[in-house]
Amino acid sequence: MKANFICLLICFYTVSFSLFSQDRMTGLNFATRSEVIARNGMACTSQPLATQVAIDILKQGGTAVDAAIAANAMLGLVEPTGSGIGGDLFALVWDAKSKKLYGLNASGRSPKALTLDYFKKNGISRIPPLGPLPVSVPGCVDGWFELHKRFGHLPMGQILSPAITYAREGFPVSELIAYYWQRNVQRLKQYEGFAEVFMPDGKAPAKGEIFRNPYLANTYELIASKGRDEFYKGSIAKTIDEYMKRNGGFLSYDDLASHRSEWVEPVASSYRGYDIWELPPNGQGIATLQILNIMEQFDVKSMGFGSADYMHLFVEAKKLAFEDRARYYADPDFSSIPYNELISKEYARKRAMLIDFDRAARTYDAGELHTGNTIYLTVADKDGNMVSLIQSNYRGMGSGMTPTGLGFVLQDRGELFSLDEGHPNVYAPGKRPFHTIIPGFITKNGQPWISFGVMGGGMQPQGHAQIIVNLIDFGMNLQEAGDAPRIMHEGSSEPTGEKMTDGGSVFLESGFDYQEIRKLLSRGHRVSFSLDGYGGYQAIMFDARNGVYIGASESRKDGQAAGY
Repeated sequence: MKANFICLLICFYTVSFSLFSQDRMTGLNFATRSEVIARNGMACTSQPLATQVAIDILKQGGTAVDAAIAANAMLGLVEPTGSGIGGDLFALVWDAKSKKLYGLNASGRSPKALTLDYFKKNGISRIPPLGPLPVSVPGCVDGWFELHKRFGHLPMGQILSPAITYAREGFPVSELIAYYWQRNVQRLKQYEGFAEVFMPDGKAPAKGEIFRNPYLANTYELIASKGRDEFYKGSIAKTIDEYMKRNGGFLSYDDLASHRSEWVEPVASSYRGYDIWELPPNGQGIATLQILNIMEQFDVKSMGFGSADYMHLFVEAKKLAFEDRARYYADPDFSSIPYNELISKEYARKRAMLIDFDRAARTYDAGELHTGNTIYLTVADKDGNMVSLIQSNYRGMGSGMTPTGLGFVLQDRGELFSLDEGHPNVYAPGKRPFHTIIPGFITKNGQPWISFGVMGGGMQPQGHAQIIVNLIDFGMNLQEAGDAPRIMHEGSSEPTGEKMTDGGSVFLESGFDYQEIRKLLSRGHRVSFSLDGYGGYQAIMFDARNGVYIGASESRKDGQAAGY
């Protein structure tokens, strides 16, 4: 009798552990939640207040672009650790009327007065991450107005009004943003103007504390009332020019006045019947397509999510794609980039043949051809328009350069230039640096399916590829695809000139089976574990059969998906 009772008790705990170690609805071995579903509109951002602002703008009759601009402005206030008008912007816009996808590159260029010789004469072998030298023209505001001119409806004053109100009245700082804020201030407080704006009472605001930014409210009001030229040719430009001169910088009024965004044709590659869309370089979006093209050569579905074979294949495909990224991706105005060949299926087949399933490669060469912290948001409106928008300062809060009385930090994208002569991404005056931020979009049979993004420096193409594989190969829903544990490989060759020689490191989130990890180790992978750095995901899916939107926002950020 006693033995039977013990046996039953053991069985109970075994079954209980099995049940509670899996998600209660899906049976997956990671925590997730239900998707958000709505009919008239959807907004997914990395901060709930920004999501609510976007929904409010949609309810006022705004388009998806109007709501995206409002949310981006709000994020520049509530999440200055990843965004702001001192940074750049990229966007993909699905226009329901023309049934076409449009691409905007709103990245800024390097100062015209700063030359490669300056770095040589001063013994600088790599552009520093902070201070005046990595500052390039901020393209965000011009990006807003380009998007608004083509796809907007409400006046800019109405669009920016919520962010202006929150900037004056204050908002409670959310948990993860407070954490990153604290990390940023330690290295940026030395720069003129930074502490005055971002360290009230001499410290970073803690979770739940009310933060106000009246300087940013004034700047937004000037932009709303006087337009984009106030930023690039008016009082704001003059303030930036004076500040940079005073602090030994090179970014000038003339650099700002001559800035322009560029409408570009998105590029696509198919993956098992779905068209995956990215923007062409100077961004790294086509690395996603290269990774997927290589993985398409193999039966990923049969490998199973989290298997050693799947993880090994993904890491090796990433290594191959990133060698090409380091060698070829740059500003197309300065280099001829063979991206059609890079994303071709024939090229992918050749590259896939280099993968050894028994051993991790320590190094790959780039193919022979014939030729950072961010915010991501996505919005969809009642008319079927969808926006995939990403915006960033780079390295969290940027360079530390905080122009007097404006309430924002200038970006440090210039750090990503190479200083090696002859490299496609070598520094030059008036040139756009290699860029990490990438919006993503998926279509099926010419119809919109998913607008999505994964923020986070070199993690972004890796995150895009994993989301797509989770959806298409492993059959996860939109929320599960983002919540599933991620793989991050670090140590590939970089567009700044560093070369991978030791195979790099594979970082894994919790949730992968240890027996599979042991198999990875046996193949020569150096495996590490980290709680941070895996990006932040937002996505909207259009369910054509039911005529509804499905939204997802993951738990790695403070974000929220909401619809109405």
